[in-house]
Amino acid sequence: MKEDQLAATARRKGEHIRICLQEQVNSVGVETGLERYRFKHNALPELSFHEVKLDSEFFGRQLGTPLLVSSMTGGTDEAGAINRRLAAVAEARGWAIGLGSMRAAIENEELAASFSIRKDAPSVPVIANIGAVQFNYGFGVDACRRAVEIAEADALVLHLNSMQEVFQPEGDTDFRRLLPAIEQVCKSLSVPVGVKEVGWGIDADTAAVLSSVGVAFIDAAGAGGTSWSQVEKFRSNDSLRRQAAEAFADWGIPTAESIVEIRERLPDAYVIASGGLRSGVDAAKSLALGANMAGFGRVLLPQAANGNSDLSLEQLFKQFERIEFELRTAMFGIGVGSVSELRQTKRLIRN
Repeated sequence: MKEDQLAATARRKGEHIRICLQEQVNSVGVETGLERYRFKHNALPELSFHEVKLDSEFFGRQLGTPLLVSSMTGGTDEAGAINRRLAAVAEARGWAIGLGSMRAAIENEELAASFSIRKDAPSVPVIANIGAVQFNYGFGVDACRRAVEIAEADALVLHLNSMQEVFQPEGDTDFRRLLPAIEQVCKSLSVPVGVKEVGWGIDADTAAVLSSVGVAFIDAAGAGGTSWSQVEKFRSNDSLRRQAAEAFADWGIPTAESIVEIRERLPDAYVIASGGLRSGVDAAKSLALGANMAGFGRVLLPQAANGNSDLSLEQLFKQFERIEFELRTAMFGIGVGSVSELRQTKRLIRN
């Protein structure tokens, strides 16, 4: 049975990577909402470009940038190699890094190595990851502690992916009574516990409820990027679900809308913006809307999955560097020299 589970997990993770690389899995009919905003250019910034600083922090951990490699994968040799490449470049560039769902490693210790990236990223924050729905399928505080131990993580994020589970052939769809379980984890773990969506966004009411039970950070993970109902459509042999997935291609709260809602309701919350971010300008807009950190996911995957040669690592390094350069240039273009100033700017205007 264990071998069957290992094979099934490896197959599912491999299919997810292949589909995200080869198929059209973007949301259709909904954008991130960031395109509705633009910066008002400052022709006289009174600032040297080289003085623009990206320094940031994540719960007391200093970072070279306010940027995050969003949770993507793990659980297979291929996924482990992707995680290690991303971790090495995140370490070099000063980004935080999140791991994909660690359920596989909790259920099968042989898969833990694909999530063990601390040696590749010794100084930047690492965020472990468990699906909150697993609290209704045998997981609890101990499983969360184990995830943190495996990753030697600085924080844990619990992901909410109800719509994905509905369309996933082997999906777990019992999302009842999760809030008390989330509260128990927040009270029991020694690291900050956050909650993230996987591409459909979090509204202000949900964020407020989560914050009230001790959730330390919220990752909006809004609509406009990868749609996991679209991803699961390509895996499913169920014609009903394959057809129904098309009706949900535009489902979700756009990333920008989710950030604004959460920030207005929870002015002191630590908010991560993710979901369809593609450039440093997107990151700058997200931070100006009120996020503390901006996360990048599938846009990094092609280079991260492109072999382990020095050339592929250099290309991935350059992609990180380009995103940082775009962020720094946007800040220079509006005359702000720090991330804190960017988050307070009045120069982001709605089209």
